[in-house]
Amino acid sequence: MAIGALIIGDEIMRGKRQDKHLAQLIAMLRSRGLTLAWCLYLGDSPELITATLKRTLAGPDIVFSFGGIGATPDDHTRACAAAAAGVDLVLHAEAEAEIRARFGADTTPNRLKMGEFPRGASSIPNDYNRIRGFSLGEHHFVPGFPIMAWPMVEWLLDQRYAQLFHRQPEAEASIMVYDSVESILTPLMEAVEARYRGLKVFSLPSVGEEGRRRHIELGVRGAPDEVPSAMEELKRGVIEVGGSWEAQGGPPAAETAGW
Repeated sequence: MAIGALIIGDEIMRGKRQDKHLAQLIAMLRSRGLTLAWCLYLGDSPELITATLKRTLAGPDIVFSFGGIGATPDDHTRACAAAAAGVDLVLHAEAEAEIRARFGADTTPNRLKMGEFPRGASSIPNDYNRIRGFSLGEHHFVPGFPIMAWPMVEWLLDQRYAQLFHRQPEAEASIMVYDSVESILTPLMEAVEARYRGLKVFSLPSVGEEGRRRHIELGVRGAPDEVPSAMEELKRGVIEVGGSWEAQGGPPAAETAGW
């Protein structure tokens, strides 16, 4: 199971709000030994949201969706999730009870709409204001407000996915490569990734920002027992193709092959 995220709202796409969910979700996952595989930003377009959810619901991924589950005209996520799943919206008993407990005699039909979820969905507790989110299979829909959304996601991780925590420990190491380019390093990267099936090789080029010398961060991440030997092969390979490297914050390595 990969883990993905949907971040929904015109306010993000138009720059009225800066997204904070992506960084926070990555941090929450990392603290549990998990990683985020993908993230999509969507505006408040019912057609786009429905098409995206239809595709993701058909797959196996765990998906956290932020935003668009209120009851104003620009909140489409609940209806889009129902349309994508091919079911109708119904008032969820737990969500209704929480709404009525919060508002009492001031409970209105419009407020109850926030408790309408796709048929068959389960609810997600919201301790901040008692307006619940919902889960549809492995898709989990929470509000756009971080103060509500983040505790709800943590609850989901701890209640539904504790068995995944630290199932696949991951290590990472990298070096700074100079006097080379990615096109030259690509065969080396492919060879190392083919040899070490538990690792992913990555490169992150810099064009000399902030007065730094142009370089490429070259490294591997994955199975901890494979990282040291894979890094040694990368270091040797960089020298053999005429480049030089240095450890993160360390002195440059000798620029001759066969060291």
